[in-house]
Amino acid sequence: MTFQTQILTLYPEMFPGPLGVSLAGRAMEEGIWSCSPIHIRDFATDKHRTVDDTPAGGGAGMVLKADILATAVDHALAAQPNAPILAMTPRGKPISQARIRELAACPGVTIICGRFEGFDERIFDARPIEQVSMGDIILSGGEIGALMLLDACIRLLPGVMGAASSGNDESFEHGLLEYPHYTRPNDWEGRTIPEVLRSGDHAKIAAWRKQRAEEDTRLRRPDLWERYNDARVQPASDARRKNKD
Repeated sequence: MTFQTQILTLYPEMFPGPLGVSLAGRAMEEGIWSCSPIHIRDFATDKHRTVDDTPAGGGAGMVLKADILATAVDHALAAQPNAPILAMTPRGKPISQARIRELAACPGVTIICGRFEGFDERIFDARPIEQVSMGDIILSGGEIGALMLLDACIRLLPGVMGAASSGNDESFEHGLLEYPHYTRPNDWEGRTIPEVLRSGDHAKIAAWRKQRAEEDTRLRRPDLWERYNDARVQPASDARRKNKD
C-alpha cells in the first residue's frame, strides 16, 4: 500500500525536492510513497489570491487566514480522510522518533506548511490538526520542516531501507543516542579503531556499544539521559507495587 502524502503549501515547487533522490526517490519511483503538493492560494476567493492578513491587535508580519486554510484542509480531508493532519509550527509539540514511527504506520499524512507570522489560531479549534515542531529553531516556513518529517517517515516504510533492522539501534529508538561507528583503515592519523570492535566477540561488542551509548547520552543530552533513567526505574517500582498487592 502506498504511503500517501499531501502538503499544503504556498511553494508547491519545493516538493518532492530532495526527497526525489536517494532512498526516498527510489521509493517514490517504486510506488512505496507518493507526494501531492496542494497550493494554498488555489483556495483563495479574491482576484489577488489573498491568503493572509495583518495580525489582530497590531504587530509586524502577516497571518495565514483561517477561512482559506479551512477550505484547503477540507479538500485534503476529503482526499485522505484517514490521514493525520499536522501543522508545522514552532508553537507545536517537538516531534519524537516514537511519533514518527506512529505516523509511518498510517496510510499517509497531510502536512500544512506555515509562513509569515503563522496561522490564525482558530483553524486549530475548528479542524483536527496536530501542531508539531522540528525543534527550538525558527525557519522561513514550514516546508523545510515538512521535508525533514517526511524523510523520517519514509525511511521507515517497508522496502525503503536495505535491511529492515537498519534503524533499530539508531539514536532515539531506545531513548539513547547511538553508539559511535568506525570503519577501515584501522589506523588513521595515529588513531585506531577500539580493540573490542576488532575482537570478534559479539557479546563484548554489544556491551561496549551499550556503554558508549549511555555515556554519550549522559554527556551530550542530559535531558534524554534523565528520561532514559526514569523509564528504567519506573518498571521496577511498578513490579514492587504489584508484588505487595
